[in-house]
Amino acid sequence: MTREEAWNLLTEYNKDAFHLEHAQIVENTMRYFARELGYGEEEEFWGIVGLLHDLDFEQFPEEHCIKSQEIMRERGIDEKIVRATASHGYAITVDIKPDHEMEKVLYAVDELTGLIGAVVLMRPSKSVQDLQLKSVKKKYKSKGFAAGCSREVIERGAEMLGWTLDELIQRTIDALKTFQE
Repeated sequence: MTREEAWNLLTEYNKDAFHLEHAQIVENTMRYFARELGYGEEEEFWGIVGLLHDLDFEQFPEEHCIKSQEIMRERGIDEKIVRATASHGYAITVDIKPDHEMEKVLYAVDELTGLIGAVVLMRPSKSVQDLQLKSVKKKYKSKGFAAGCSREVIERGAEMLGWTLDELIQRTIDALKTFQE
């Protein structure tokens, strides 16, 4: 599957600008981690998984990570993409546990990129470029802030990767700085 094919599939099921932007943020974050973790030759694959991870969320929120498997299989999409995208719903909507390091990264950064994005919007600069770990940690502790971003999932993701929460947050900030203002 090419990036263009993945984008066409995503935009067939997603029209909301927020969802499309989130997909691209996760795509680029996944590409960054592919390079950083020594999977540079798989960067395109990691990116496609990031781009398609919420394929079904806009139209089928109650069947998130379930309906996407059906859609992708009907189109003959590689089973590795089907599994990887579905695994980010582990212990939420599906029992597909993230096994590969790429699946663990997706699981960990999906919610975290949303939380960091919310922190950035609150900053005077509205930029990730001057964002510090301590600023994210302060907002992270406030359960009412970006309440839709599950701290439990973020923490479980860090644990799966064998990283501290601070390490996960800092590495994700670093990733976002490579492609966002």
